[in-house]
Amino acid sequence: MNNPVTVEVTRGNRVESRHHGAAVVVDGDGNLVFSAGDVDAPTFPRSACKAMQALPLIESGAADAYGLSDQQLALACSSHSGEDAHVETAASMLAKAGHNDDVLECGAHWSFDQKTLIHQVRTLEKPTALHNNCSGKHSGFICACAHMGYELKGYVEYDHPLQRDIRATMQNLTGAVLDHDSCGTDGCSIPTYAVPLKALAHGFAKMGTGQGLEPLRAKASKRLIDACMAEPFFVAGTKRACTAIMQIAPGKIFAKTGAEGVFCAVLPDQGLSIAVKAEDGVTRAAEAMITALLARYFDRDSSEHAALMAMTNKPMHNWNGRHVGDVRVTDVLFG
Repeated sequence: MNNPVTVEVTRGNRVESRHHGAAVVVDGDGNLVFSAGDVDAPTFPRSACKAMQALPLIESGAADAYGLSDQQLALACSSHSGEDAHVETAASMLAKAGHNDDVLECGAHWSFDQKTLIHQVRTLEKPTALHNNCSGKHSGFICACAHMGYELKGYVEYDHPLQRDIRATMQNLTGAVLDHDSCGTDGCSIPTYAVPLKALAHGFAKMGTGQGLEPLRAKASKRLIDACMAEPFFVAGTKRACTAIMQIAPGKIFAKTGAEGVFCAVLPDQGLSIAVKAEDGVTRAAEAMITALLARYFDRDSSEHAALMAMTNKPMHNWNGRHVGDVRVTDVLFG
C-alpha cells in the first residue's frame, strides 16, 4: 500500500513539498477508529516508545524503592533538551541508586536547547552523558538494574536481562514478535524493534486505558502516563512539541515523539491512542499529523482544538518576518 500525502508545504500559491505518511487511531481493545496509509508496515518507534521501556522501572519496585518523583518518572520517558533541570534530575536519579553518570552507556552530545548550547560553547563546557536526550531513560535503566541486582555494564545489549524484560513488556503491549529479525540499534545504543504502527498504537491504548493488562501493569502504565502529563517539561523541554501538546490540555493528552518522523499520543479519558509515521522521517510532518488527529477529538469551539490546529497548520516566515508559505495537513487526516 502506498502512503498518501498527509502534509504539504506551500510557497506562494504552489505546493513546494509533500510529505507522505501513515496514521492510525485505535481503542484499548485494538479496534480501528481511523487509519490512513499502511498501518501494518513494520516501523521503528524509536524514542516514541520510551514509556513502554520504562515500565520495568515501576514494575520491579525500583521507582518506589528509590522514591522517584513524577519529574523523575517523566524524565525516564523523555527525549529531553539537555536543559539544566533535565541534567540535574537525571543525576539525582542516578544518585538515588548510588551511582553517577560514569555508568551511563548512552554517549554524550551537546544539549538540544539553544540557550543551553550557547552557554556550553561560550564556557567551553564539555557535554556529558547527562546532556544526552536519552539520559533520563538510561538513568531509569540504571535504577531498575541496581534494584533488581542486574549487572550494570552492558545494560544496553540485546541479551542483557533488562533488555529481555523490556522486550517481553513491549511484546505484551503490542502483540508483535520482537526478535533479532525485527531489531535494530537505536541512537542511544539500546535495541529498537520494528512493529506495525497499528500495534504500536494499540500498545499505548492499553497503557492509557489498562484494558487487556494485568493489574500491576495497568497500574504502572497509569502512573507513567500520569507523571508525564503532570510534568510535560521533563518529557521534552522548552519550545518542544511534546511539552507544548500536553500543556494545551493538561491531564488529557500524553504525547511522545520519536526520531525519523514517528509520533504517538494517548487520550486516556477517551480510551484512544494515536500513532503516526512520516514516511520521509521529517519531524515537521509528524508534528502536524499528530496534532491534526488530536484536534479531531476536541470540540471544534474549544481552546484545545484551536491550539492544536495552530500547531497543525503553521505559517512560515523568512528572516525579515515576511510570510512565505505554510505547512498544512491534507484532507486525508480529516476523512
